[in-house]
Amino acid sequence: MKIFVTGTEGYLGSLLAPQLMAAGHEVIGLDTGYYKAGWLYRGTTESARTLNKDLRQITADDLRGVDAVVHMAELSNDPLGQLLPNITYDINHHGSVRLAELAKAAGVQKFVYMSSCSVYGVGGADFVTEDSLVNPQTAYAECKVLVENDLRPLADAKFSPTFLRNATAFGASPRMRFDIVLNNLSGLAYTTGKIAMTSDGTPWRPLVHALDIARAIECVLDAPTEAVHKQTFNVGSTEQNYRVREIAEQVAAAFPGCALSFGEQGADNRSYRVNFDKITNNLPGFSCDWNAERGAQQLAALFGSINLSRETFEGRGFTRLKQLKYLLESQQIDRDFYWTDPFAASDAPRKVQAARA
Repeated sequence: MKIFVTGTEGYLGSLLAPQLMAAGHEVIGLDTGYYKAGWLYRGTTESARTLNKDLRQITADDLRGVDAVVHMAELSNDPLGQLLPNITYDINHHGSVRLAELAKAAGVQKFVYMSSCSVYGVGGADFVTEDSLVNPQTAYAECKVLVENDLRPLADAKFSPTFLRNATAFGASPRMRFDIVLNNLSGLAYTTGKIAMTSDGTPWRPLVHALDIARAIECVLDAPTEAVHKQTFNVGSTEQNYRVREIAEQVAAAFPGCALSFGEQGADNRSYRVNFDKITNNLPGFSCDWNAERGAQQLAALFGSINLSRETFEGRGFTRLKQLKYLLESQQIDRDFYWTDPFAASDAPRKVQAARA
């Protein structure tokens, strides 16, 4: 199968693309390159051929002959979505819908969209399922809902979208992220020897390892079209719904000597528990191999092997918001998040049409 993967240089994409190639697929990547500075360790032996191009500049010609698209190249996480909400909607909503429309026009059969369990927002006492009402609390989550809603009418006998609502990711990746909860707490534990929570840690969060997300994507690609056509799957396992304080406790246990403390009830009211029975029962071959305890132990081993420094942990390359603020402040990208020409004759930055790699 010829697969077009967006975000191949990202946290998930740098794990997924080599895994798909190892399974015998031809992979073409797309990545605009915002996070090239974030390379933590040599974790892959093969990389996909990647178009160095903005999502919004994709053409139908880029997608000719492609059998499936896996789309994960959006501005990631809630704080980043609040930085410039209009750009989040431009890229995450309009850019993603346009990509799907181009894919359909180019004859792509499967379109796998990386959504998020954050669409559930503030849940009640019950576990939410794919049929539960969504309650997005941020621009990031709102865009996920908008894309899902806009892609469903595109589905027909020749174009099959599938929506994967991932739990909060964790685990090691060469393109590491330290701005997601378990990874962040692990970095704090290793580099400072303490985890000082500013809240009481009572909100619920579902977690899923990055490699388990990659496995879910593989299962969708391998499944008969009728099994995944227009389907939404929560990606994770029901057993991996944790209170934030439980995540902190698991992390602290993986780093001997780590001091752990909690604060008062926090202002962040996002709390939800997710049921993952549908993906387990209806997607043959999928199961989660990882849990929070094993993930924290993986990171402890990795940090020890590379001697992770506090400077690296806190560096902009591994936190999406810090890196994009740096690119904006240094005028390497403009206010529309297009790359600029550093050698332009004019004082005003100019957009650069990213060339194919």
